[in-house]
Amino acid sequence: MANRILISVQEEIQAPEWFDEAKIENYVQAVLEKLGYDDEEISILFCNDEEIQMLNKTYRDIDSATDILSFENGTEYEDEEGKWYEAGDIAISFDTLPKNADYFKVSQNEELKRLLIHGCLHLNGYDHGEEHIETGVEPTDEMLKLQEQVLKEFGDVNLI
Repeated sequence: MANRILISVQEEIQAPEWFDEAKIENYVQAVLEKLGYDDEEISILFCNDEEIQMLNKTYRDIDSATDILSFENGTEYEDEEGKWYEAGDIAISFDTLPKNADYFKVSQNEELKRLLIHGCLHLNGYDHGEEHIETGVEPTDEMLKLQEQVLKEFGDVNLI
């Protein structure tokens, strides 16, 4: 069995022209398979900065927008298709995506792929502490090294 990827866009906003739910779902499926995860359910919400700031304030007590938030769940349930591990939820800001791409001097496509990998790793127990990706600096943290390795392996994938 594969993984269950549930993708949604915040109701009050319009997704950018490049947004292709099927491409994103297929990419996340491939990433999870590469990482060895199966029978997982992950939900991904694409939203604006206001929504992600509200989530950040509510759940992390940080009153600012961010690029991505991950909320681990860790429960299991069974339905007619089998037994599922509810890994959790990811929220990604459409507004911050191009800002990050500019800051890191990468394409929006690369940044979106990086964020999706990052969220999947967080939902599966990885944490990078205070270390973050920096331009021109090789990460030393296990999660970030794995993230960048997986990103390189999917270098030819175009989501945007």
